[in-house]
Amino acid sequence: MTQTESAQPEVPTEATPHAAAGDDHGEHHEHPSDREYVKIALILGALTALEVFTYFESVHNLGDAALYVILIVLMVLKFIYVVAWFMHLKFDSVLFKRIFVAGVVLALGVYMVMLTAFRIWGV
Repeated sequence: MTQTESAQPEVPTEATPHAAAGDDHGEHHEHPSDREYVKIALILGALTALEVFTYFESVHNLGDAALYVILIVLMVLKFIYVVAWFMHLKFDSVLFKRIFVAGVVLALGVYMVMLTAFRIWGV
């Protein structure tokens, strides 16, 4: 190694983990394995099965309010799993996470207004 080579600072390139786009702390995150994707798909399938189960009113005697709460919670959980894993938001910048949270809060707000408009006010 010559003297000029050792004096030059190391500049991160696209090939180095420190230059990954949207990486907050310069850490490189491994891509999820197939096993993790299958696990998340099974969780999403189970959540969907629970949602479908809520439509069988002969099995349970829950009120409308309870069904709405259950379905909204399941919807939010599925949203979190899909954007975190399949859209790789889990490994992205905090800014993107905040944008998606703002979007789901806005969507829930619009849904609740419309739900109350049709259920309570009878529009």
